[in-house]
Amino acid sequence: MNDRELGRTGWRVGECGYGMWGMAGWTGSNDVESMKSLDLAVELGCNFFDTAYAYGEGYSERLLGQLLRRHPDGKLHAATKIPPKNLGWPSKRGARLEDVFPPDHIRQMTEKSLENLGVESVDLQQFHVWEDSWAHDERWQRAVEDLKREGLIRAVGISVNRWEPWNVLETLRTGLIDTVQVIYNVFDQSAEDELFPLCQELNVGVIARVPFDEGTLTGTLTRDSRWPSGDWRNTYFVAENLAASVERADRLKPLVPSGMTMPEMVLRWIFANDAVSVVIPGMRKEEHVRKNIGASDRQPLPSRVIQELRNHRWNRTPTTWSQ
Repeated sequence: MNDRELGRTGWRVGECGYGMWGMAGWTGSNDVESMKSLDLAVELGCNFFDTAYAYGEGYSERLLGQLLRRHPDGKLHAATKIPPKNLGWPSKRGARLEDVFPPDHIRQMTEKSLENLGVESVDLQQFHVWEDSWAHDERWQRAVEDLKREGLIRAVGISVNRWEPWNVLETLRTGLIDTVQVIYNVFDQSAEDELFPLCQELNVGVIARVPFDEGTLTGTLTRDSRWPSGDWRNTYFVAENLAASVERADRLKPLVPSGMTMPEMVLRWIFANDAVSVVIPGMRKEEHVRKNIGASDRQPLPSRVIQELRNHRWNRTPTTWSQ
């Protein structure tokens, strides 16, 4: 697998990382299958794994901790996230830092993540939501600087709210943030406007999440798709969103080159952007691991296909169901 540098961290990471939300927050997960998939990913060169305390209240972190113990050579990078104290996803305009990320909460959740992962230091600790109005608040700044100085974390990142890539720009200019995690895919291209150029200027690593638009860009969903009770996707794919997403995804199917699948095409479209350090598709099955990591070994997409896919940009704004 091709590798890239994760911004100023200096870490070389495989361009296809591993998103671990589905192992704790989505129905259909099986721990035995998940572990086999994780081990296979390591075997195939994956060395960046992204989780969060909120994924099953530490469950996904503990699964990652088991993987780290099975591969103790220190070559794997573990990234996790601090949940908002008020449990509000996403954060809202006007939200107060003391309600979302007070300093004692930042430390407490970092310590919980350390315990779940079974490590002495978290490679990358990220804020799970963010408001750029907090950029110059010294309380979070001192908190992360203390954690770094004490060796409890190695790098600091922000996972920006869905469809708000602009909501972190001033914070990046503080120089305290090493990585930013943002939704970026064929539909959601707005991160290219301001965020990516600033990240390249400041040498901030870019972690591209939701490469398949929560599943629509795999081309497998239909207007009748449903999930078991309790599955997060039922609250995201409300009728309004599901119908529009499936319609747009269907328009891409004629563009898939011969011998290629739609998931491979849209993943390789992201790989074509040098501003991206690592993409983190969610994977729970060995078949998905082989296909997603294998996409990194293929030749770049033809420029014609890259340009055609650019025409499918979909400018969306947060709404009640977008979370």
